[in-house]
Amino acid sequence: MKLVFVVAFSMATLTSSARAQDVAAGEQSFKKCLPCHSIGEGAKNKVGPVLNGLEGRHSGSIPEYSYTDANKNSGLTWDEATFKDYIKDPRAKIPNTKMIFPGIKNEKETGDLWAYLKQFGPDGNKK
Repeated sequence: MKLVFVVAFSMATLTSSARAQDVAAGEQSFKKCLPCHSIGEGAKNKVGPVLNGLEGRHSGSIPEYSYTDANKNSGLTWDEATFKDYIKDPRAKIPNTKMIFPGIKNEKETGDLWAYLKQFGPDGNKK
């Protein structure tokens, strides 16, 4: 009985470790976003808005960024599930958005990217 528990516990630990988000990998993935977005201290709006303080932020709410009505009126609040769904296909999640991006379909990569993004507070400093 103990052996079964140890094996089951070990497998569960390995499985959750394999799914763990990797901030460093997310930083690498963010390079796909850099042409249009910035993050961190001193971040400025580009073609897309800054991504500081993304977690818990309402879509279309960064001051001094010209969002589409579709984005402003989407009713989305950014959290992990919403972000992962959005980043797979931005135009499917928010029709008529001006974000032209083919999306990231790989679930591990989207998790890593979210882990990287969520570490930045609204002021651009890491939490």
